[in-house]
Amino acid sequence: MSELNVEVTRGGLVESVHHVAACAVDTRGNVLFASGDVDTPVYLRSSAKPFIAAAAIKAGVVERFGFNSREIAIMAASHFGEPFHVAAVASILEKIGLDESALQCGTHSPYDEASARALRESGVAPTPIYNNCSGKHAGILALCLTIGADPATYLDASNPAQRAILAFCARVSDDDAATWPLGVDGCGIPVYATALRRAALSFARLAAPEGMDPADARALARVRDAMAAHPEYVAGTNQLDTVLMQRAGPKIVCKGGAEGVHGVAAIERRLGFVSKVCDGAGRARGPSTVAALRALNVIDEDEATELVRFGRPIVYNRAGRPVGEIRGLILAE
Repeated sequence: MSELNVEVTRGGLVESVHHVAACAVDTRGNVLFASGDVDTPVYLRSSAKPFIAAAAIKAGVVERFGFNSREIAIMAASHFGEPFHVAAVASILEKIGLDESALQCGTHSPYDEASARALRESGVAPTPIYNNCSGKHAGILALCLTIGADPATYLDASNPAQRAILAFCARVSDDDAATWPLGVDGCGIPVYATALRRAALSFARLAAPEGMDPADARALARVRDAMAAHPEYVAGTNQLDTVLMQRAGPKIVCKGGAEGVHGVAAIERRLGFVSKVCDGAGRARGPSTVAALRALNVIDEDEATELVRFGRPIVYNRAGRPVGEIRGLILAE
């Protein structure tokens, strides 16, 4: 057991501390690193998207609709609404014969500031396709059409597509979906909670899907490879997940989630790592992940240095002057 914290400094003092629960396991579930409570269920939020996408892949959506690797990556994404993101989601919808009206994820402006500004200046109002979860929703619609489920009710936990997704997610984490607490995610789909040690196992299997049903393993590998090949589709320009995958090369794929959740599949090390900032603060996600991955030797010192803007970001005052920093810290118990 270790203690993973994120300290926020101002001047020479630690002003705030975020406690982080985290777990890393190998593909057999052996715990390699643990901080805090790793057995209480945690909602994975958008960190579950690679497994949601893999459930659709397992059902045959690629074979039926001819999705390419960029479209698979956007299905696993929390995209920032850049033009290439929107184009990938639009391509999925065109291939499955539906339009934006089928998306029930809600509407918000692109998270990417340049894209949001360009949209405003063009006089075009954002639509559901700009929602950061629109790729996931398009993938679930494709799953509905592939298995004969009603796309109009795809948000319902009782829809066969959602049942297939939850069953797949339970298999990769060696858990029982019937026991899971279910909530509703920000985009409207059912969201499940599982223990961090089980979530870490699912990411270990995303890294190296061994000892699983062959069809499940192939689906996981296809999603993993698409994310690794197109990290810019998984988040966006200069965003944590995208930059982390770009800097680490083919060694990892990763996916963040709301309320301070982060999952990493370390491909070379064949391990999975999942963390939850206990108070939900997103600012602690990058520093805690970079610190843990360095401690686990998933990334080396040079890569950690390249990731310093996420691993040790500067705190600035309103005049733009540096006044502190945010840093991950691991204390051995």
